[in-house]
Amino acid sequence: MIRSMTAYASAETTGPAGTLSCELRTVNHRYLELSPRLPDDLRAFESQLRERVAAKLSRGKLDLTVRRSDSRSESLQINHALLARLSEISLDIDARFPKMRIEFTELLRFPGVMQQAEMDPEAQQATLFDVLDRALDALTATREREGEKLAAILRERLDAIENVVSDVRRWMPEIRTALRTRLETRLADLKQPVEPGRLEQELVLQITRTDVDEELDRLSTHIGETRRVLGLKEPVGRRLDFLMQEFNREANTLGSKSVDARSTNAAVELKVLIEQMREQVQNIE
Repeated sequence: MIRSMTAYASAETTGPAGTLSCELRTVNHRYLELSPRLPDDLRAFESQLRERVAAKLSRGKLDLTVRRSDSRSESLQINHALLARLSEISLDIDARFPKMRIEFTELLRFPGVMQQAEMDPEAQQATLFDVLDRALDALTATREREGEKLAAILRERLDAIENVVSDVRRWMPEIRTALRTRLETRLADLKQPVEPGRLEQELVLQITRTDVDEELDRLSTHIGETRRVLGLKEPVGRRLDFLMQEFNREANTLGSKSVDARSTNAAVELKVLIEQMREQVQNIE
């Protein structure tokens, strides 16, 4: 299944750890690079979170943000012992300084008076992983939809490359004939006796230098392999990237051996198509 590396997804869930929302943004990258941003009390689960992400994604730069949407005020508790002690101090201060007033809300703001109830680590982890899995599933679905579009573009370019290769194969007998004619003309222009077999020797040499059958065969092989890879269920971005390099190598050789305007133009067209494919492959997982 072809997947794009560029996608966005979000999810929200409510559990013992409160209401958590998770946002995922991915762009293309050579490897999997994760940048998580978590609430302080959930940072202890970052290692397991990374493993969970790596089990579903293999490439891409992923920005992961988890937010807590509520304040969990229902889990707030008062430290009665500390509040009682502060009350005693307040009464003592009031006796000493009658004009000084200490508000009740100021006592509540004193560090340690209001405490967050201890959360069950397993419950926190369950809530975090639940929202993460929801977001990852949505992200994967988006990447697969985008991947289908990329695969369609690549198959279209492969068809165009196959047509160019077919055209060059069809032209090659004419090109060889034209090459023989040009060589005969040049030898005739010398106006000197030509050694027996000299024409055939020169012709064989020129044809050997300009023979592109091997390059065309390899291009056909690369087309078939790329189509096969596009049908695999595993991440194929790196394989496709390697194949693009192989395509480009054969197109360059085809251009360097060209002795005809048609094959020269074909080599240029191949390089344009291959570059278009390479740009799309950069976004494939």
